[in-house]
Amino acid sequence: MHKETDFFIDGSWVKPNSNRTLSVINPSTEESICQVTLGDESDLNRAVEAAKNAQPEWAVTSKEERLALLESLLSIYKSKMGEMAQVISDEMGAPISLAQSAQAGAGFAHLRQTIKTLEGFSFATEVPKKEGVDHIFHESLGVVGLITPWNWPMNQVMLKVAPALAAGCSVVLKPSEVAPLSAMLLAEMIEEANFPNGVFNLINGDGTGVGSWLTQHPDVAAISFTGSTRAGRLIMKSASEHVKPLCLELGGKGANIIFADADEKAISRGVRQCFLNSGQSCNAPTRMLVEESLYESAIEQAQEMAKKTLVGFAHEEGRHIGPVVSEIQFQKIQVLIARGIEQGARLVSGGVGRPEGFEKGFFVKPTVFADVTPDMDIFKEEIFGPVLSIIPFKDQAHAVELANDTPYGLTNYIQTGDPDRARELARKLRSGMVEVNGALLSPASPFGGVGLSGVGREGGVWGLEEFLYPKAVSGI
Repeated sequence: MHKETDFFIDGSWVKPNSNRTLSVINPSTEESICQVTLGDESDLNRAVEAAKNAQPEWAVTSKEERLALLESLLSIYKSKMGEMAQVISDEMGAPISLAQSAQAGAGFAHLRQTIKTLEGFSFATEVPKKEGVDHIFHESLGVVGLITPWNWPMNQVMLKVAPALAAGCSVVLKPSEVAPLSAMLLAEMIEEANFPNGVFNLINGDGTGVGSWLTQHPDVAAISFTGSTRAGRLIMKSASEHVKPLCLELGGKGANIIFADADEKAISRGVRQCFLNSGQSCNAPTRMLVEESLYESAIEQAQEMAKKTLVGFAHEEGRHIGPVVSEIQFQKIQVLIARGIEQGARLVSGGVGRPEGFEKGFFVKPTVFADVTPDMDIFKEEIFGPVLSIIPFKDQAHAVELANDTPYGLTNYIQTGDPDRARELARKLRSGMVEVNGALLSPASPFGGVGLSGVGREGGVWGLEEFLYPKAVSGI
């Protein structure tokens, strides 16, 4: 049995060179779960070296060999879903019911979808020309560095690890140091599935250390990162020396456009989606844009939903929201709530401080603001907490103007009974994704954004192609 301070390198759990450790904190109790090691540059070099040595043989394995290994991993993951959910709940505060259904469930769904995508993918295609054809071979990029966040840990880990392995890339994974235990559990599953040594490697560390060394390393061919836009900018600079391909899934400030002809559950659905995972989702619909004739009614409904939203400990069963992940995140949210009040937004529900009955833990009051204007910080900044801003709009053109008044462009939402309007509006919104009337996007669809929300796509065939490059060959 390995220790939490160990790293998974070259098929084994190994003792790090570094002696720097960090406590993993349970956000419900503010107590330490365990200590993990923050690796040093020699630890990172060891992981990259293992991946580099494994890459040539892994790249030429057949699709059938990779499918067999991924299907074995899927079976193991399914058998340990309960354990995975518990780990996620402990490390980042997702209520156990949500951890079971959505958090651990997302990892399973993305692994299963990767298998389906790989089954139907051709690594050799043809382009017709005047005389004969050119052959197009889709080749693995090589060693890839994967850096993942704490908010949906297994969702994001699997969106990167599974397609990278399917593409024939060996992997060095650096999970969030705030919530690393779920990734370490996945490493145990990969070990059990008997992937070749060095194909998958895990090293813990922080962004300024292991994260920077990984992006700069000359033997790492590409980087896939999910996290803040600030960190994404730093990674672009860091990777630029070697002109590495990047897939960056960054922040968001989604607009939820609700017309007067929307279904009767549109407001309550929008509030629930905003508060899901304690608001810690990059694609959360945090700006609710409401047609003027429905505006005051929407405020009342949102207030009622916020008051009905229960807050509770992560280990408790139920449909409540849990704490946010850390003291740093808690304080950031408190500052932005206070700033919303100071800048003149109407506080409809919630506010600063912990909910009643909570003396410790990083719990935030479900908060709703009305009369929010584009000059306010809560309109512009990604809060990453259970905070909703409501803004009125006059007509469709005004709704588009407000929705697009952001440097982000991840997910927008439309609620209307008019399918023609929804289709027209979806084309005008500047975002990588649009969800209409509560219809969820498929795991086979591309996930990603434009502007400060990043570059590249995850999920489905697009996610697989992020780890491949096309090679055109003539005359054969």
